[in-house]
Amino acid sequence: MTQNIYDDETFFAGYSQLPRSVHGLEGAPEWPVLRAMLPDLRGKRVLDLGCGFGWFCRFAVGEGATSVLGVDVSEKMLERARRETDDSRIAYERADLEGFTPQAGSFDLAYSSLAFHYIADLAALFGRIQAALKPGGALVCSVEHPLMTAPRRQEWLCDADGRAAWPVNGYLDEGDRVSNWLAEGVVKRHRTIATYLDLLLGAGFQLAKLVEWAPSPQQVAAEPSWAKERERPFFLLIAAQRG
Repeated sequence: MTQNIYDDETFFAGYSQLPRSVHGLEGAPEWPVLRAMLPDLRGKRVLDLGCGFGWFCRFAVGEGATSVLGVDVSEKMLERARRETDDSRIAYERADLEGFTPQAGSFDLAYSSLAFHYIADLAALFGRIQAALKPGGALVCSVEHPLMTAPRRQEWLCDADGRAAWPVNGYLDEGDRVSNWLAEGVVKRHRTIATYLDLLLGAGFQLAKLVEWAPSPQQVAAEPSWAKERERPFFLLIAAQRG
């Protein structure tokens, strides 16, 4: 079962204060790139895996999607999503993605933002997503970049010149990583880029685009505190199609 850290009071309180929680998609710095990877949503049936507060669900219907199903393991997240959603085209369901099985051949797009790095059996989930997509359907998702998840201690160091450096160790040693991000004992699963791609291809997907995302120079100019985030990719963004 997925660790339901988002229903932890301390974690939820901290997460609710993040820019992406306060301002929605526009508060997520990777959103412009991720948005450009989406297909045309007009007339589409959409599945949002790890929907959180429902920001993308509401965006999708605003772009013309005929229906959106948002799924999340956290009741706290879904409670807010339901409270802020007033559209009959959107439905929410509480489910653990480790076992969630969407209806076969029912969706044109499966979308997921920063959820798959919590999943232990990602191969099985990719297989169920592939089966849920219509022929030609798309999967667009983001995860924490493997350079982020690799080190046992996920924190910045300083090199001999005083420059911020992100440690890279244990990269090929895949498996659980425990961090104290917003709360103690947050469990994520580290995988290499090659493993993410192998799992996608093994599930019958064709890779359409892969982006190792970090803030652009323009974003750093607007928000100087992000400068060190260009020392390594922050997120891995993936677009794939059902083969």
